[in-house]
Amino acid sequence: PQDYSKAIEYWQRSAQLGHAGSYYNIAVAYGFGKGVQRDMKKAEHYFELAAIGGEVIARHNLGVIEQNKGNMERALKHYMIAVRGGIAESLNRIQQLYQDGHATNEDYTNALRLYQTYLDEIKSNQRDEAAAAFEDYKYIE
Repeated sequence: PQDYSKAIEYWQRSAQLGHAGSYYNIAVAYGFGKGVQRDMKKAEHYFELAAIGGEVIARHNLGVIEQNKGNMERALKHYMIAVRGGIAESLNRIQQLYQDGHATNEDYTNALRLYQTYLDEIKSNQRDEAAAAFEDYKYIE
């Protein structure tokens, strides 16, 4: 059985030792009420600590939180950082902000460039070969 309260204890220790991913895990626990009382203020606090530590998905989640609060400018800033780190869903969110009139064409174009730069940086022959090999597998029907 899962023991979230014990996990949170270990994540706290790990985070204090500098593991930003642990702050992210704590934020998710508070955000969904896993092992703790659901508390979005605490979730946001731990997402911030995780983002400061370099957890890009935490940056995306901060964008979602700000967007839900109606702070579109702050949401856009978080999403742009997340796009630079390769979070495709942040690119989708920026596109939606653009379509809804909360981001400019320049913002969206910049986000597309940042995401393409990320894709170019992670491109490798080994990755392409692995993807091609996977395509050869057939699914059972």
